[in-house]
Amino acid sequence: MRKRLIAMLLLASGSASAASDLEKSGDVLHLLLPTVALGGALIYEDGYEGAWQLAKTGVVSRLVVEGLKYSIDKDRPDGSGNDSFPSGHTADSFAAATFVQQRYGWEWAIPAYIGAAYVGYTRVESDKHHVEDVLAGAAIGILSGLYFTDPYKGITITPVVGNGNYGLYVSGSF
Repeated sequence: MRKRLIAMLLLASGSASAASDLEKSGDVLHLLLPTVALGGALIYEDGYEGAWQLAKTGVVSRLVVEGLKYSIDKDRPDGSGNDSFPSGHTADSFAAATFVQQRYGWEWAIPAYIGAAYVGYTRVESDKHHVEDVLAGAAIGILSGLYFTDPYKGITITPVVGNGNYGLYVSGSF
């Protein structure tokens, strides 16, 4: 429970500290999502299976993105280059969020998907990408995460609500 709270605080502080600059906050969160996913895999799991699955997810997603950027000549909305399609930031963020969802479940993934959606939003609002660039990046990240990630069977998380008490029951082999 404490580790989950720390992860959520890191996500919140990453975006809050850069809130004065929308693009910078998306950049920070774009790096923070995979870092927290990797940290969770290394902390909660015995061995490196989750970390390896996240690495495959991220590398393949990024290779697809870079291949498309190289082969498709699409100008960025701000005119800063011709590598607008697809959004790499969004692909990386959604790949990490999908890894978390596939590996550990929705209760862990909802904050990650909110963060990934925010990254996509910042890319459009800061005129680095068009909406279709972000949607394509999200699709690439999601598909990569779905393909390379298997559920983690070593831990069970159950919400506990009753008699004014709220929390999570975590069980497994540690």
